[in-house]
Amino acid sequence: MIITLAIWFFFGYVIFMFGESINSASFLGYPLAYYMCAQGSIVAFVVLLFWSANKQEKIDEEFGFTEKGEDN
Repeated sequence: MIITLAIWFFFGYVIFMFGESINSASFLGYPLAYYMCAQGSIVAFVVLLFWSANKQEKIDEEFGFTEKGEDN
């Protein structure tokens, strides 16, 4: 959980604190801070979401709380 929150904080806040200093670089013709805001952080959040869900599923399976294969 701490790793997930740390990654979220990094992509949600830390990158944008240095936005002006990273604008000197560009990616696909856009300033780097703009690109990170428009695309990079969103991609990072989606990857984080799937990674976190997969980790939670493994924890659930380990402790017997899995929902896969249950017939109700």
